[in-house]
Amino acid sequence: MSRPRATGAADSRCPSCAAPLLTQWVGTVAALKVVADPRPLTSEQQIAVREPNRLVWCLYRASAHSPPRLRWITASHPPTCDHPHVTEHRCTAEPTTLF
Repeated sequence: MSRPRATGAADSRCPSCAAPLLTQWVGTVAALKVVADPRPLTSEQQIAVREPNRLVWCLYRASAHSPPRLRWITASHPPTCDHPHVTEHRCTAEPTTLF
């Protein structure tokens, strides 16, 4: 039996559009399952895509040998953060079924 990954982001692909994705649980008490596009966003893109139900996440590595980790962008997050920022995936493929 395999154990679920406790840390790090799982690399996967969208089943509809085959775009690469990062999937990770973010948080410890009330965690959210985040499925994010790994493509970094510029500051202008972050403002354009941010919505109440579409968050932007900080993607960082604790070391060169650790997997990338998503973390919350809160009010205390530095505005000059040098880590890439990513957003939740929105599939662009048309649905192929009725249900």
